[in-house]
Amino acid sequence: MLKLSEILVSHQDIESFDELTPLIQDVARSGERFFRMDVKPPYPDTPEDWEDRLEAVFSGLIR
Repeated sequence: MLKLSEILVSHQDIESFDELTPLIQDVARSGERFFRMDVKPPYPDTPEDWEDRLEAVFSGLIR
């Protein structure tokens, strides 16, 4: 299971929500099947609907 906190810790060079979304897509494409959003992304541009957006990116609804 992929946890958002693990991604954030291992990619501390990311500075925005917009940089995070392609990374989530890459992880999903690598074969990860489950995604848990255990923390809120700490970026100033994190939208109110961040959970829905990351779920859509992970599920492949946004390409």
